[in-house]
Amino acid sequence: MVTFLLYLLGLFVVGGVLFVVAAFAFGRGEELAALPKDSTPLELPDDRPVLGADVRALRMPVVFRGYRMTEVDWLLEELAEALEDRDHEIAQLRAARGISVADSPSHARHARRDDDARPDSG
Repeated sequence: MVTFLLYLLGLFVVGGVLFVVAAFAFGRGEELAALPKDSTPLELPDDRPVLGADVRALRMPVVFRGYRMTEVDWLLEELAEALEDRDHEIAQLRAARGISVADSPSHARHARRDDDARPDSG
């Protein structure tokens, strides 16, 4: 019986030492302060155009029932503005060079895709 109690005491001592070492090594388990209600942890670059890698690097914070709608709406609005800015700049550059939309390589690519997607009517 004494041997069993010594083993049990030793188990508690070793477990306590491991707990203390883990607590110092990994911290006390504090949580970060909550974000203000109307803020978002998502960021897109302001000093340059948004790249595909920027969008791929985004990770939306998950809440109980999916994603926060306000953050998704904000992200979609930012991406839409970036695309509109890029399209406007491309249109200005094409107009300066005298290239019409129908002559552009991207327009030809989209037209070929549309033709491939149409079912044959024959």
